[in-house]
Amino acid sequence: MKTQDISKLSVEELGRKLAELQTQMISLKLTHKMAPIENPMRIRSLRKTIARFNTELTKRNSAAQA
Repeated sequence: MKTQDISKLSVEELGRKLAELQTQMISLKLTHKMAPIENPMRIRSLRKTIARFNTELTKRNSAAQA
């Protein structure tokens, strides 16, 4: 997901999608350890997407506290 798309989501949607992405990441890593996956760059892409979601959540929490 692009940063612009992420910024349009609500906090609840961000949390829900983040949890979903994290479970995908765990599953993908486990699958890759058992047998090499077809496209290992998906792990990197997913990790960066998770970081984008975490950054947006942190930014919103900081703005709410200020």
